[in-house]
Amino acid sequence: MFVVDPQSSTPLVTQIVGGFRLMVEDGSLRAGAKAPSIRQFAHAHGVSVYTVVDAYDRLVALGYLQSQAHSGFFVRSRGAAGTTLVGAGTQYSFDSMWYLSRIFENRKLHNKPGCGWLPGDWLFGDGLKRSQRALLAADVEMGGYGEPRGFLPLRQLVRDNLAAREIVLSADQVLLTQGSSQAMDLSARNLVRAGDTVLVDEPGYANLLFSLRFLGAKLIGAPRTPIGYDLELLEQRIAQHRPKVFFTQPRLHSPTGSTASLSQLHRVLQLAEKYDFVVVENDIYADLDPQAHPSLASLDQLKRVIYIGSFSKTISPNIRVGYMAAGPVLLDELARLKMLSGLTSSEFTERLAYGALIDGRWRKHIKTLKDRLARAQQLLASQLLAAGFELFTEPKAGMFLWARHPAVQNAAELAYKAAEQDILLGPGHLFSVDLEPSPWLRFNVAWSQEEAVQRFLVELKDAG
Repeated sequence: MFVVDPQSSTPLVTQIVGGFRLMVEDGSLRAGAKAPSIRQFAHAHGVSVYTVVDAYDRLVALGYLQSQAHSGFFVRSRGAAGTTLVGAGTQYSFDSMWYLSRIFENRKLHNKPGCGWLPGDWLFGDGLKRSQRALLAADVEMGGYGEPRGFLPLRQLVRDNLAAREIVLSADQVLLTQGSSQAMDLSARNLVRAGDTVLVDEPGYANLLFSLRFLGAKLIGAPRTPIGYDLELLEQRIAQHRPKVFFTQPRLHSPTGSTASLSQLHRVLQLAEKYDFVVVENDIYADLDPQAHPSLASLDQLKRVIYIGSFSKTISPNIRVGYMAAGPVLLDELARLKMLSGLTSSEFTERLAYGALIDGRWRKHIKTLKDRLARAQQLLASQLLAAGFELFTEPKAGMFLWARHPAVQNAAELAYKAAEQDILLGPGHLFSVDLEPSPWLRFNVAWSQEEAVQRFLVELKDAG
């Protein structure tokens, strides 16, 4: 077995991952061999259990180990057909989704300051119930599969809402999807092939990054700043790597909360034109923005931009209703791909969303939600600063704050400690292009006022 050096400048997690990778690749550890248990490895090498858990999870995500329930970790076969996919110079496996599920979407934890959705009492539950009652009372015929592009009245409503955001299009240029995740997946599968270079926000949208790795894309990070993009570095990477597509979230970005300025959006589109790539704009937090910021789609009018939105963040995540808008030819391709993969989206949930959106109390709900998030932003920012955290930026709107503590070098270790106290954190490596350890954490301001979370922050402050 290899040696772990606590005095080295290389992080312990990186040393462990590198050691196992080398042993697997040179044949010292053969397929099917059992790795030492987490506690055995931690004790033998004098490192924390949290460090080993993080390293093993990373090795699972990279396709070197696989987890078997109640049995431990075993070396994964590297040559079996269908078990691994090549991307970004590294091999990834289906276990990447296990990794995401285990750390990021663990709903068993009751306190969720690291999650990506709003608490139930922040959502439009009453409006959804009224829509459901009206739909049932109307005794609507729900036989068949519905329209492949989605419920027409809702598409028309999306068209009108986008017109208010200065995006001019027809209802036929709107495709309803099962949440924004399906919209991004359709975009990726339509535009990206194994080996293609793809530009993504760095840090970026975790679900999207895993999806693109699964497709075998070569990911290139577009570094975010507190005011949007690092334009100089962005152009350098575009010129060097010539990406086929840029997946980005200019407004109320997850995880950092930053919003790109008008001049930056113009520059991104100039670069797209100069270097001939498509832009997929994820604008799912537009309804949470108290200011009328422009979008890439409003400047481009869907010539090079695919625009993605969602109602799941503001009505309810469970209804899974999102949408995408694009030029007519590209939208036809996306609609065909949607039919091939799942025929249609659910007309029932689309009707539910439509009923909620035309509810007379919808506008008041959105205003209340924006105000409530603004107050939560201000409160959590002051609490994190008091606890010794550094904030990436203070957006004063939206769901997220991106922060790090000087006493924490690897946020994954802190996330495991928090999980022992029934708290789900969002460690920064999940949002990283290369899955490298990160000191940063994503905080959801709506979930961060729970007593257990506040107590955890106080303990961290005292320990620091």
